[in-house]
This record gives sequence, structure tokens and C-alpha cells, in this order.
Amino acid sequence: MPRNALLLLSRLLLAALFVPSGFHALADIAGTSGYFAGLGLPLPTLAAWATGLFELIAGLLILVGLRTPIAALLLAAFCIAAGFIGHYGQGGDDPTLTLLHSQMLMKDIAISGGFLALAMAGAGAYSIDGWALGIGPETT
Repeated sequence: MPRNALLLLSRLLLAALFVPSGFHALADIAGTSGYFAGLGLPLPTLAAWATGLFELIAGLLILVGLRTPIAALLLAAFCIAAGFIGHYGQGGDDPTLTLLHSQMLMKDIAISGGFLALAMAGAGAYSIDGWALGIGPETT
């Protein structure tokens, strides 16, 4: 598959995780802030708004390929932080929950790797960044 098509596919797949998550967080601020309160975060309502807006806006930037390297680096850092805050050491004495949280932490780390690769590669030709930089689809 050509490079630009793969970059588009990776942007679509990564955005598919963050755009709906941001919408959900903003649509249910009470639930999101309750989750953050349960994690012991200070100002859980503010954290819920900030997280929901960040996921939605950064996800949309990745989707359309606008300022992709910056958005991807921020999302990579967000994934690492969210993984450690939300999953590291979670599960208590329940081995099933402990396994689940450790797998979710590793998933967040892996997604961060995908964002780092996207930050390095750029959005490709099928993006606003590509259009602005004059990257044609024939570029490999």
C-alpha cells in the first residue's frame, strides 16, 4: 500500500479512538469527573472538561491532518500520562482486574508509539498539512 494511503489509514484509526472518547467525556461530564474523582485527581470536573476537550480537538487535528506532528506528540504524552494515572497499580487484590489494568497500560504505551511514528512521518499527502506543504500523492 502506498505511503500516503497508510498515513491516512493510521490517522483514521488513531482518531477513531480519541474523537468519540472526547465526545463521550464531554457528553457525560458528571460520569467523567466521577471517574477522575475515584482516581484521586484534584479538581475532577476541571480535569473532565480539559480531558474531553483535549481528546476531541487533538483527535480532530489528527483526523484531518492539521498540525499533525504537534498533535501527535501531545497525544503520545497524553497516552503515557493517562495510562500511568488510570491503570498503573490498579486492580487491588483482584488478579483479573490487575491483569486488565496492566494490559490497558501497555495498550496506552503502544498507542503512544503509534503517535510518535506519526509525528515523525507527518500526515502525508491526504491531509491539510500535506496540502499546505504541497505534498503530492505521488510522493513516497
